[in-house]
Amino acid sequence: MRMLLRGAATLAAVVMAASLTSGATAQSGTGKTAKTVRTVAAAQIPPGVTAGVAVFDRQTGKFTEQVNESAQFRSASVVKLLLALDFLLGRAPDYTIPAPDRARLEPMLRGSDDDAANYYWSTYGGSAIIERMKRLPELGLRDTAAPPADYPGFWGYTALSARDTVAIYRYILDKAPAPVRTFIMDNLRRSTRCSATDHFDQHFGIAGSFDRPWAVKQGWSGSYAKGTCGPQTLSSGTRAEPAAQAPRAAADVNLSLPALHTTGTVGADDRAIVAVLTLHEAGTSYGKAYTDIGRLTRSLNVPGAKRPAGTWFGTWSEFVNVRRSPTTGSDRMTQLPAGVEVLVSCQTRGEEVSLPPYTNEWWAYLPQYGGYMSNIYISSPDNRLPNVPECGQ
Repeated sequence: MRMLLRGAATLAAVVMAASLTSGATAQSGTGKTAKTVRTVAAAQIPPGVTAGVAVFDRQTGKFTEQVNESAQFRSASVVKLLLALDFLLGRAPDYTIPAPDRARLEPMLRGSDDDAANYYWSTYGGSAIIERMKRLPELGLRDTAAPPADYPGFWGYTALSARDTVAIYRYILDKAPAPVRTFIMDNLRRSTRCSATDHFDQHFGIAGSFDRPWAVKQGWSGSYAKGTCGPQTLSSGTRAEPAAQAPRAAADVNLSLPALHTTGTVGADDRAIVAVLTLHEAGTSYGKAYTDIGRLTRSLNVPGAKRPAGTWFGTWSEFVNVRRSPTTGSDRMTQLPAGVEVLVSCQTRGEEVSLPPYTNEWWAYLPQYGGYMSNIYISSPDNRLPNVPECGQ
C-alpha cells in the first residue's frame, strides 16, 4: 500500500526456518523508534525488526501488551481508517453514503485501494484531514502527525503509533455514530486477501495468526518486489516511495525502511484490539517481513483469540503456486510471497513434482488459502512433513 510512483524488482529465493524466533531487542529505525521497551514478556520480536505493539482487552478495559506503544511509525495504509472516518463524520446527521463514495470506500477498506485514498486525500484537504482528526476530543490522538511538509501528497507518511491506533478502533467501536461504526467494521471484516491496487497478499499478522472472527486494516510501505496475489500471473510492479532523502532530525519518522503493519480486532464482539507496527532492515523481502510480523503477532497475549490448527513451516523459491487440488494441472488460486511461512493442517499424495535432483509426490494443504502446494517447496529434510497427518485421517 504505497503511493504515487511505480517500480519493479526481482525477488530472490529465501529459505525460512520454521521455528519461532524470540529475539529480545529490535534494531532501531530513527528517532522515537530507537529503543524497544518491553512491558509484557509475551511479545517476541524477531531480530532486525523494530516494533510498536499495543493489545487492548475491551472486556476488562486493560492493555495486555504494550511495547514501544507511543513510538511513531509512518502509517502506510492504516491511515485509511482516518480518511474514512473524516468523510463519514462529515455526512451527519443521517450519514448517507452516495453510491460513488461507497464504490470507493469499500475497496479502500477491504482491499486497501490506493486510488480511493488518493481521491479522499486530494479532495478533502490532505493534511487538514489529519488535523481535523487530531482535534476530535473523543479520539484523543497523542502521537499522530501529518506527513512532512515536503511530502504533502503522501498520505502514507502520516505518523501513527500503536496506542493511537488502538484509540482509533476504540472510538469506532464505542463512540462513533452507529452507521459509521457499522460501515467501517463490516468492511474490515470483509478484508480481501489480495490488495486491490498492488496485488500484495494482505492476510498477514492478525489475519494469518487467528481464526475468524477478526476485522483488519493492514499497511505496507517500501520497495518490495511485485505482488503475487491472485489466480493469474501478475506483471504489474510495486508502488514505491521516492528514494531516501538526506538524513532528518532524530525525532522524525523513518520514511525509508520497509514497513509492515497489522491492525484490527480479534474475537467475538471485537473483544481485543490489536496494533502491531513494524519496520524491517533495508532489503528485507516481503515474504520475510510477512513471516516476521506473523511470528510476532502469534506470540502476543490476545484475549478471545482462537488460533488455527496446524504446523508452521518455512518455504523456499519464489512465485510458488497454491492449487485447488494436489496436481500441477489444477486451478492456481494464488502465488506465495517468496520465502513466506505457511500453516499446514494436513498432507496428501498427489502428482509427483520434479526439481532435479529432487522429486516429491506429497502436497501440503494450506487451510488459510484453501488449497495445496507441493512439499518440494517446503523447508523440511524429508518429502513427508514430520508430525503432519494425512488429509482425511
